[in-house]
Amino acid sequence: MAERLTVLAARELVGDLASELLLVHGAGTGGWHVGSGMDPSAARQVRARGGDAERFAARKLASDLIEASDLILTATGEQREFAQEMRPDAAARTFVLGEFGRLLRDVDLDPLPAFAPTAEAVEARGVALVEAVAKLRGDRPPLPQDDLDDPWGRGDSYFSRVADEIEATVGPLTRALLSP
Repeated sequence: MAERLTVLAARELVGDLASELLLVHGAGTGGWHVGSGMDPSAARQVRARGGDAERFAARKLASDLIEASDLILTATGEQREFAQEMRPDAAARTFVLGEFGRLLRDVDLDPLPAFAPTAEAVEARGVALVEAVAKLRGDRPPLPQDDLDDPWGRGDSYFSRVADEIEATVGPLTRALLSP
């Protein structure tokens, strides 16, 4: 859900240019759903919010995905540890989603490189933004309340709440990246 809701938030800001400015991809830490489509309740949440739930296939997190990412957001602290164990060199850019959103509120965006509608400018702004959030975090671990609850196997109202929590971070994140 987070991948598709992030793309939706980016499209709301820059339209079709979003796919040229950001590479957003998702993966799970377990391999049991690899190749499966999106959970029907998750897909309903994405579609209800205006996003695209089609052509989704679950995949497992791999080292090359982490290497290709300027920011790694996980649902839980446990998943953050999993990603960091896989790629210790990515620790500074790996966050629990709620942790990133909580810290992002305190980042001064003015010193960041200016937004421009080019992939290079957005990457420079994004790298600087992640560095600013990492500096605020320091060596402190995420808080338990930064974790998303796992909605797997639960009802639509549970998925709706988790989707709201995802949007509470990816909305401000995409605005910080893609707004002048």
